[in-house]
Amino acid sequence: MKIYEILKEAFTKELGMMVISNARKAEEALGEKIKIRPVLLKDEVKFQVTFYQSPKVIHKNYEAKELTDLVLQWLSENYKQMQAEYKDKKVTVLVSKKGKMAIKVKQNPEKRPVLLTHNRKKKYILEEGKTVPFLVDLGVMTKEGKVVNSRYDKFKQINRYLEFVEDILDKLPKDREITIVDFGCGKSYLTFALYYFLRELKGYLVKIVGLDLKEDVIAHCNELSQKYGYGEKLKFYVGDIAGYQDLEQVDMVVTLHACDTATDYALAKAVNWGAKVILSVLCCQHEVNRQIRNDMLEPVLKYGLIRERMSALLTDAIRGELLEEQGYEVQILEFIDIEHTPKNILIRAVKKGEKHKNPKLETMMEELNIQPTLAKLV
Repeated sequence: MKIYEILKEAFTKELGMMVISNARKAEEALGEKIKIRPVLLKDEVKFQVTFYQSPKVIHKNYEAKELTDLVLQWLSENYKQMQAEYKDKKVTVLVSKKGKMAIKVKQNPEKRPVLLTHNRKKKYILEEGKTVPFLVDLGVMTKEGKVVNSRYDKFKQINRYLEFVEDILDKLPKDREITIVDFGCGKSYLTFALYYFLRELKGYLVKIVGLDLKEDVIAHCNELSQKYGYGEKLKFYVGDIAGYQDLEQVDMVVTLHACDTATDYALAKAVNWGAKVILSVLCCQHEVNRQIRNDMLEPVLKYGLIRERMSALLTDAIRGELLEEQGYEVQILEFIDIEHTPKNILIRAVKKGEKHKNPKLETMMEELNIQPTLAKLV
């Protein structure tokens, strides 16, 4: 079957999703990838095309005939791969360097139904159209409750964060006030969101302390907290994570992009407090990058970019394993879509059991000549 015939048949309401990817030359591509799906507009089937142009996402609607010609052009000139899923089959097109197209068709016996919708809206915890005062003051939302276009990524990030919190609500005590510390709170978008979600939407008794080194930012956050009437239970302080000793018992510790080993000190504080829940959005990691040495891996570690990425992943995985040794059940999750930020790993840890040692972890660190700060602290 020729490619044009496939594309001509593709753009019907039977199409579930088409993805075009693997650009020939990044500078000439229309985006990292292109997604296409059918939508209903005034009872007429159109095709919504989404261009992922990091950090932007652009949506356009096309007629079937116009899109057939465009996709053929994109595959001929810009991209090497297309995958299309229909109700009853999957089609893959691979384009060689010389432009030859290999077509594979795989039947789908399940015959999943195709849903025709337009601009399917995700139900967010903080709803668009409902004014949230702190989001207005932080520039994310207008006074009418409309999300500011340039801040939509921040709006999605905040809601995604609250979804992670919602998943662990049953792990927090309900019969007393919950104490939460947010290390490296910065402008405190997520700190305010956390307080609003727990206190205003869920009715929890909660006290949150935000800590950061920037005096002007902390002053502004305290002003906003007083303005909303949160001042008694949501307070911000200037201070260093490593030296913070003002609380003896904490239920939940949050770290949001605390730089390099600052995250380790925050996690160690959480462990020493016996915090029931830890949420840590990780940031830059330089320590392991400076330490790592291994003869077997030397052929790949000599490349700076590869060394940096391997070191970052090792740092986060070791942090997760060290928390497991301290009796936590650990998940390493994607915080938000990779298009928005490369720093998108979140560690969610819930206190479950007794401490234990994993000898393999110690052996691995010795083999790689690394000793992360968290390993020393706990």
